[in-house]
Amino acid sequence: MLEDALVLNARGELIRHDRPIHSQDWDEVQDFCRTVYMPYRVQPRERLSKPNATMISAQTGQTTLTRFSYGTGIHLDRFDPDAGNILVLNTICGALNHHCDTHPASTTAGESFVVDCSRTDYWLDANAEHMQLNLTIPHHLMESTAERWFGFVPDDALWTRRVKFGGPGSRWLSLLDYASRTLSADIPLPATGPLGRHLEETLCLELLMQWAKGAGLSLAHGARTAAPRYVRQAEEVLTAQARDAPTIGDVAHQVGVSARTLSEGFRRFRGVTPRAFLAARRLEGLRADLESAGPERTVADIANAWGYVNLGALAGVYRDQFGELPSHTRMRARRAH
Repeated sequence: MLEDALVLNARGELIRHDRPIHSQDWDEVQDFCRTVYMPYRVQPRERLSKPNATMISAQTGQTTLTRFSYGTGIHLDRFDPDAGNILVLNTICGALNHHCDTHPASTTAGESFVVDCSRTDYWLDANAEHMQLNLTIPHHLMESTAERWFGFVPDDALWTRRVKFGGPGSRWLSLLDYASRTLSADIPLPATGPLGRHLEETLCLELLMQWAKGAGLSLAHGARTAAPRYVRQAEEVLTAQARDAPTIGDVAHQVGVSARTLSEGFRRFRGVTPRAFLAARRLEGLRADLESAGPERTVADIANAWGYVNLGALAGVYRDQFGELPSHTRMRARRAH
């Protein structure tokens, strides 16, 4: 499984790529890696050795899937935390040795390793035979996925854990196989289209569950059920009144606590501020209206009804949350009508 990922299509034919997929030039290889992963330092394990790299990438939503190998033994470290990315390294063949929490962990064919390079340091060694099918996922995307599905954003008890998971026959490996086959289909998959976003959401959700399991944490019965009544009530108020954008003081008054207590409760039990929670609910409501409003309604019209005046600023935060612009959502809805 995954041996031909992003190389052959379902009929066993070679997939055509619009850019070089092999290189023996260190600068060219590093340019590719900085683009699809993040800046970091690479050192060949054999002095003066040259790469014989495989470099293939595909996009689904904000997530990058890469088939990659240096073609020589290497040591990687100094991953840039400012890039804000999580790496999921899935070994197709060969072996990687990863910096883990207590002692190095090795991955061989079919095994996976996840590390949040925005939250913890990391290094790895790879032998000359390694071949990877990797994922690069923005940290903020995993946070928003956790909030949507589990009602809170995990803290660094999860994000700082480096975890080995998966393995031959695992559900994760089957999902990666499905993802690579979908992205290798004859009909190009729009990265920001419905199927692309669905594929990304499925990958992020499964990764969250595997990561939490490996870290010994509970997502379904963790901070969400432990949250006090006033936090849960405030969530209901903020969701129901999202269009009106109530102040945090008003919401705190409705649930019978101070604004400071409410903010601290959200920070402790949800990992976000009440304002961030409200902002997410407002964007979700706007998106629902963009998808359901009649064809005569414009983006500006719908956004103004939600109180959004600066459409340029709205476009940026909307794209961060949904991986596409409001106009793209609206255009797709009009075609459906």
